[in-house]
Amino acid sequence: MSNSAQTSPPEPMPTRDALMRTYAEPPVTFVRGEGTMLFDAYGKGYLDFITGLAVVSLGHAHPVVAEAVAAQARTLSHVSNLYGNTLAPEVATTIDRLINGGTGQAGGQVFFANSGAEANECALKLARRWAGGGRHVVISADNSFHGRTLATLTATGQPEKHAPFLPLPEGFVHVPYDDVAALDKAMDPDTVAAVLLEPLQGEGGVVVPSSDYLGAVRALCTERGALLMLDEVQTGLGRTGHWFAFQAQGLEPDVVTMAKALGNGMPVGACWARAEVAAAFGPGDHGSTFGGQPLALSAARATLAVMESEDVCGRAVRAGARLSAGLSALPGVVSVRGAGLLLAAQLSHPVAKEVSAAALTEGLLVNAVRPDAIRVAPPLLVTDEDITSALAILESVVGDLVPAGDPAT
Repeated sequence: MSNSAQTSPPEPMPTRDALMRTYAEPPVTFVRGEGTMLFDAYGKGYLDFITGLAVVSLGHAHPVVAEAVAAQARTLSHVSNLYGNTLAPEVATTIDRLINGGTGQAGGQVFFANSGAEANECALKLARRWAGGGRHVVISADNSFHGRTLATLTATGQPEKHAPFLPLPEGFVHVPYDDVAALDKAMDPDTVAAVLLEPLQGEGGVVVPSSDYLGAVRALCTERGALLMLDEVQTGLGRTGHWFAFQAQGLEPDVVTMAKALGNGMPVGACWARAEVAAAFGPGDHGSTFGGQPLALSAARATLAVMESEDVCGRAVRAGARLSAGLSALPGVVSVRGAGLLLAAQLSHPVAKEVSAAALTEGLLVNAVRPDAIRVAPPLLVTDEDITSALAILESVVGDLVPAGDPAT
C-alpha cells in the first residue's frame, strides 16, 4: 500500500458552498479508486474498509464493471419504462435465482429502483396494496435503518431522526429487535400488513439476532397473515457469506429488498417479491423514471456475473474469519460481532469516533456505528495482504486511544 503524498493538490479544490448542508464537512476528498485503494487529491492512498457503506463490493473501478458501463453508455443509456430493454428481464432472473441460493428458480418478481430507500418504499406500498381491507400497519424494529424518504424514515426505528420532520406518515409501529414476545403483542391481524426487518442491523451497530428469532418472526407472520419483508440493502449479495443473510436461517421471506452492492457503485436497487405477492401491483401502481434503465443494469449484470465467478460468498466467509480473528486480538477490543465481511469491533471505551479519525489519518477507512463500536466492510475481493495492513493500522490507533483497564462508568 502506497501512502506517498504530494505537498499540494494538482489543482485548486472546488468549494462546497453550492451544496446543501445535509452532510458534515468531509475530512478528505477522493479523486480516484482502484480495488481496495482510494486516493485523495494529494495522491495519498487509503485502504477502503467501508466501501462506500458496503456499496463497492468488488472494489473501486473493477475493470469488468467499468467496461460494461462504458460500452452501455456508448449504446443505450435510457428509454424510460414506457418501453422495454433487454437487461431488466435478465438481471431480474438472476436476482430471482440468487434469492433461492443460486440454484433453481425462486418464483418471484423484481421491481428496479435507484436506491435502498426506494426499494423499501416499493416494499411498503406493495404491503398495503397486497393486504387491502384496512390492513396497512408495518412493524419494524428499534434502532433499524430503512431509508430517508418520509415513509422509510418513519419505518426507521430511530426517534432522533424523526423529530425534525414531524408529523410523519401514520401506520408504522416499532418493537425491540430480537424480541419475539414484543412482536407477538404488536401483531394485530386486523391492522398489520407486514413486518419489515434487517436480518442483521447494520447502521444499528451490526447487531446479530438470536438464531431462532427470524424463524419465529416467519411463523408469526404466517399465523397472522402478514408479509415478512427483509431489508437486505446492506447485507445482501454475498456480504455476510450467503447471497442473502436470511439464507443462513433457511427462511422463506415474502419480500426482499436490496441495493448497495448490486451495481458496485452505480445507483440501482431492487425489490423482489414472491409472484403471488407481486401480483398485487398492477400497471400504474408504482414506478420510477430511472429505475431499471440500461446503464444502471449493465453495471448490475456485470457485478452479479463477477460475484458468481469469484465465489464472493465463500470469499466473505474465509476473509471474514481472518478479519474477525485479527480484530478480536486487538488491544481494547472486547468482542467482534457480525457475519462474513460485515463486522463491528466492540471497544472497551466509547472512543470509536477517535479511532475512526486516527485510522483515516493513517490511511484506513472504517466508521463508528456506535460510540464504542467501529464497523468494517471491506470489498468482497479483499486480499490477505489488505487485511494484514488494515489490522496493523488499527492495532496502532486502538492501542493509542483505548485506555487500559475497565471502561469508564
